[in-house]
Amino acid sequence: MKFILQEIEKAEEMGKVRSTSGPPRKQGVNKSGHSMNPDRPKDDLKGVAKPRTKSTIKRLQMYRNFKAKRDKTGKILTPAPFQGRLPSGTRARVEPNQKWFGNSRVVSQNALQKFQTELGAVMKNPYQIVMKPTSLPITLLNEKAKNARVHVLDTESFGSVFGPKKTRKRPNLSVRDLGELSETVQKSSEEYKQEKDSNIVKDDEGVKDMPRDWVMAAGQSKRIWNELYKVVDSSDVLLQVLDARDPNGTRSPYLEKFLKTEKPHKHLIFILNKVDLVPTWVTQRWIAVLSKEYPTVAFHASLTHPFGKGTLINLLRQFGKLHVDKKQISVGFIGYPNVGKSSVINTLRSKKVCKVAPIAGETKVWQYITLMRRIYLIDCPGVVYPSAETDTEKVLKGVVRVELVNNPEDYIAAILERVRPEYMAKTYKVSDWSNHQEFLEKLAFKSGKLLKKGEPDISIVARMVLNDWQRGKLPFYVAPDGYEQPLAGNKDENLNVIQDLKKIKVGLDYAGDDVKELEAVKETNKSNSEINEDDINETSNATQSEDEAISDEVDESDSDSSDRNLECDTIGR
Repeated sequence: MKFILQEIEKAEEMGKVRSTSGPPRKQGVNKSGHSMNPDRPKDDLKGVAKPRTKSTIKRLQMYRNFKAKRDKTGKILTPAPFQGRLPSGTRARVEPNQKWFGNSRVVSQNALQKFQTELGAVMKNPYQIVMKPTSLPITLLNEKAKNARVHVLDTESFGSVFGPKKTRKRPNLSVRDLGELSETVQKSSEEYKQEKDSNIVKDDEGVKDMPRDWVMAAGQSKRIWNELYKVVDSSDVLLQVLDARDPNGTRSPYLEKFLKTEKPHKHLIFILNKVDLVPTWVTQRWIAVLSKEYPTVAFHASLTHPFGKGTLINLLRQFGKLHVDKKQISVGFIGYPNVGKSSVINTLRSKKVCKVAPIAGETKVWQYITLMRRIYLIDCPGVVYPSAETDTEKVLKGVVRVELVNNPEDYIAAILERVRPEYMAKTYKVSDWSNHQEFLEKLAFKSGKLLKKGEPDISIVARMVLNDWQRGKLPFYVAPDGYEQPLAGNKDENLNVIQDLKKIKVGLDYAGDDVKELEAVKETNKSNSEINEDDINETSNATQSEDEAISDEVDESDSDSSDRNLECDTIGR
């Protein structure tokens, strides 16, 4: 009996047996030293660098209890909190917690207007770049278009929709009453011209226009456009190469609009190639005009005496630094045929890596060329957008190969109008002609291009002149609008001089009014933002070191560009 009582007392001390009925008694403070116990003794915390707080323990308990309990077959016995299924008709309830509404962002109207103004200016400025547009509320810029007032009363009057004179189904008429209809008929009858009426069958008297020659559709095939879109999709930076003799004529407005609307995250730069064929002041003027739209770099593609090579390489390095999230960037070259896209790539690599020729259509497919470890170049065939250009404009822009042109003598008159007579006389040693036919005859006798019985070979001589025109042997340029006004009076910040244009070696002899001095424009300070062409291109030592760095595909971090003052303000950060 005594043994039984001792066992009962021992069990009561252990808490296994309750002497009274009812709810269990409180156990008091938990004295265990477990890390999930917020009340563990302080003596157990001496060896712990950072003990868990009560909030941390609650969060960890939430993670542990938030999982559903399953049996060994995977069937859910107890669902996780707020993840259970209720029978149909049961009203569910969200946890009444104020934190559901604590993460909302509120912006004032003044801050919103300031954001729209500043970001809109950055998006329109080609010299500033938004690196992560997805993290910014870009849709706020279109709030004006969304909330624009709809002028309903201009289309339907108030009386025709509401009131006693409303019409349930309004007829689709452009006039409101009979008087307005009579006025419209009378006006159209007065403006009617029979020669513009396409519905009338006209007698052509047996004379019709000949179908356009197939060679005039050069650069417009579906295959070439597929190559272009491959280059656009694969490139991070696009360089549109322009001919310095006629920059606006070799621009592609369609491509610029396509990139601005469909590919706004891709950067576009103008490369004004063949600056050695025009006077230096013309290059300065065109850079001032084109820089207002996109960053423009003057360039002379040559393996021996290049110009603008250091500027362009430095610019590509800056784009490589901007895209730090990519291992390498791709630079695509686009533009008209025969503007020198492949020649620019060969100049950057200082060796012939792309096949080039002074004729259009030499590049057939796109190709990758490695410039550095982080910069790849993509060569693209020349593309011409279908437009209302005449055959003469296509031939003189170099789009069509001369050997494929039928009746080449028809295009010589346009060349004589564009090139000064003294330049033609100096080039071909021919003078005193009244029309293009007489000029070709004198040139044929001068060069010995004769047929049987001493007749001049007009076709061969005309092809000679066209070849000289496309190869840049005839002095010609198109001056920008407003070139008579002094450039120094323009206060545009984008006209800062970043290239020493005095070092351009013009290969043609210009005389008279075509020779002018360069105008003084505000130069950039002698700092890291200046490009020093002497350090890269003009001195042989720097050129050799640059070529070795490119040929060895050295990363820009290893080429010490900061020691040679290669940072420029061409793009804003």
